[in-house]
Amino acid sequence: MATPKISIIIPMWGVEKYLRRCLDSVKNQTFQDWQAICVDDESPDKSGEIAEEYAKQDKRFVVIHKKNGGLSDARNAGMPYAKGKYIMYLDSDDFIHPQTMEIAYEMAEKNKADIVSFAYDRFYRPQLMVRHFLHMDTDNVVPFGIRKKYDVKNLETRTTDDVFEYATERAHNKNNPNRKWLIKHCQVWKNMYKKSLIKDIPFIKGLLFEDFPWWSEVMLKRPRVTVVNLPLYYYIPNFGGIVLSAKQLKIMKCLCTGIKHAYKLYKEKADSDQMKKWQSQFMWFFVNWAFRKLKYFKTEQEINEARTEFIEMNKMGVFDSVPNEWYDLREKIYDFIAVK
Repeated sequence: MATPKISIIIPMWGVEKYLRRCLDSVKNQTFQDWQAICVDDESPDKSGEIAEEYAKQDKRFVVIHKKNGGLSDARNAGMPYAKGKYIMYLDSDDFIHPQTMEIAYEMAEKNKADIVSFAYDRFYRPQLMVRHFLHMDTDNVVPFGIRKKYDVKNLETRTTDDVFEYATERAHNKNNPNRKWLIKHCQVWKNMYKKSLIKDIPFIKGLLFEDFPWWSEVMLKRPRVTVVNLPLYYYIPNFGGIVLSAKQLKIMKCLCTGIKHAYKLYKEKADSDQMKKWQSQFMWFFVNWAFRKLKYFKTEQEINEARTEFIEMNKMGVFDSVPNEWYDLREKIYDFIAVK
């Protein structure tokens, strides 16, 4: 096939229930010059077979079968096969608006952007959660917004060369004049990236919440970003129940690993303004998230393992600089690791 303009990487594991909807959302794009790389991460169900079925019908679908290595490893495995100028990521239980690629490509080319950032539908996810709570069907719910047709030539957008002014983990702030254009949170699937920007930034294998350190590293490259404030991605929530403490310990360790990885990069490469904004807008939110996991730990071993993680971060200097809003949290951390 000719070189596509967009490559979309789709990791697959245990998603046969949702995969056809996901792949159909790609196949039905108004923009047709794409390549879909379906990475079968040794899925225990028929996900790989379903993807192969699509590949036989449409040569734009490429299927890779690999040994199980997790989400990050699957995304990394797809990159060498990506031929497009731009890269997108799509989780295989989610799906996208029919104009997602059309809008993202048009905005990238028009504004010479390294990243085009869009939003996910914030009504669809709560709707599914409510239906799940009421024991109603959640599999066949069609988002209202998916039928909406956008005039791509007349979209309102914001383009910036300072991603640190717009990217944030903060909650909605009505006093922020740029709130409409904020790049909220760091999920990798809410953006389209120029391949040359990210091709040498792998995801950390085996890490939960791998988006945070990866996105932090991407921001360090000072990308030009166009923000399109449209709900183009449909995110399926996890309907799982209570997570056991062993799982919470793994989550905490993964968060700490991501913090340490990103902090080291910023210490080496960021200027003082970038470091300050990154810590304020991102790092301390994840420190807080990791610290809140302590409430799940019951055994002395779990608590000691958590303490070791925070002692390591403290030795690195992670907690040396703290915004006023996080001062109390730092004091609690110091108390926890017995540092004064």
